[in-house]
Amino acid sequence: MRPRARLLPAAIALALPLAGLALLLGFPQLDLVWQHHPSHFWIVLGAALLSVALSYVTWVNAARRADARVMLVSLAFLAPAGFLALHALATPGVLLAGGNAGFDLSTPVGIALGAALAALSAREVEGAAAVTSVRRARLLRLTLLTVMAAWAAVSLLELPPLGGGPTPERVSGWFVTIAVAATGLYGFAAVAYLRLWGRRGGLMPLAVAAAFVLLGQAMVAVTLAPNWHLSWWEWHLLLLVAFALVAWGANRQWHEERFADLYLDRTVSGTREMTVLFADLQGFTTFSESHPPDEVRTMLNTYFDAAIPPVVTRHGGVVDRIIGDALMVTFNSLGDQPDHAVQATRAGLALQAETSRIAEQHPRWPRFRVGINTGEVAVGIVGSAGGRTLTVIGDVVNTASRLEGAAPVGRVAISAATLGQLPEGVVTHPLGDLELKGRTEPVAAYVVDRLG
Repeated sequence: MRPRARLLPAAIALALPLAGLALLLGFPQLDLVWQHHPSHFWIVLGAALLSVALSYVTWVNAARRADARVMLVSLAFLAPAGFLALHALATPGVLLAGGNAGFDLSTPVGIALGAALAALSAREVEGAAAVTSVRRARLLRLTLLTVMAAWAAVSLLELPPLGGGPTPERVSGWFVTIAVAATGLYGFAAVAYLRLWGRRGGLMPLAVAAAFVLLGQAMVAVTLAPNWHLSWWEWHLLLLVAFALVAWGANRQWHEERFADLYLDRTVSGTREMTVLFADLQGFTTFSESHPPDEVRTMLNTYFDAAIPPVVTRHGGVVDRIIGDALMVTFNSLGDQPDHAVQATRAGLALQAETSRIAEQHPRWPRFRVGINTGEVAVGIVGSAGGRTLTVIGDVVNTASRLEGAAPVGRVAISAATLGQLPEGVVTHPLGDLELKGRTEPVAAYVVDRLG
């Protein structure tokens, strides 16, 4: 079946819950009452916990790649999750003996907030706007968590307007207005992710679109269904199915970059100026040949423990990959580090200083060489369903690797492009015009003696 042909059965499957709700409401005699508090508690809490897990996983992935879209998708899951958990606690006999407006209203409020965040996530932003969106998403997350904590406190303390008392009527006034707006926002977001799926394919955009459709249907059911009737139970199950669908889709993806199909175009395939650092141990092959594997591993871990967290992370570098004894680090990979050449050079010098202390204690261990280059690179996802990762590609990367091979042991070699972005006061001496493997033109290289 062609990808677009799958839309019809998917649309039918998503329309069934709404058709079921319409049937129950159109024939009240079928809308039976089933009041079972333990089932309510565990269904709602299960949906909340599943959504919290999804929110956490997507946020960690989005923060690592600084992708505003996936950050907002994470928040679109977090909003219903937090308020759903509050609703679960409103189950009679758990924390509260009677009704509480704050806990009763938590679900529609959470779903409505999720709708606004889902619609925000559907935008395509580029350049500086994408960097700004990441900062705003982090602020939104803090605000959302604060609001949920305050809502819970006010409800538990039974303070107005969320204390004890009757819940506002759900089929009149402002409640219906919010429900209509939320349903429309979920519909808008679902269409946007269907378009994304049409452009890129992949399972995740389709799963997220389906989840937003189900959340929109849940909002309709929350508004119309009377408590403890089958139509009321339906929206609880819709929420659970929505989150389970996205979890299933994520589980089917390659473990690296599970949410790559949701990334902004800027993240998937863009170009930006970056500085690339390569570090490699001179004499590693000879050392490996003459020492047991366990000793080789110990040597590598000792070096990397000293170099990566205290050096690379401190200067804003991102470890792109580690292959054996080779370390590749990028600076300005998120587009928010204007002094990336300076920070990369500082990181290279600090790496040599830290690893030299270790080498003094182990005179027979090999030493690092470091090469650094600056310029425009292509950033994006490389690979397919059998394995994919986000990396940087281009002549800048290749030249940085060749510079590392030409660098003196224990020193840092940089290109003229990197040197041009360093401040006055940097002390270097020329390494000469290097004939690097694979390049037709020689590359001017310099060894950094000191960076003020």
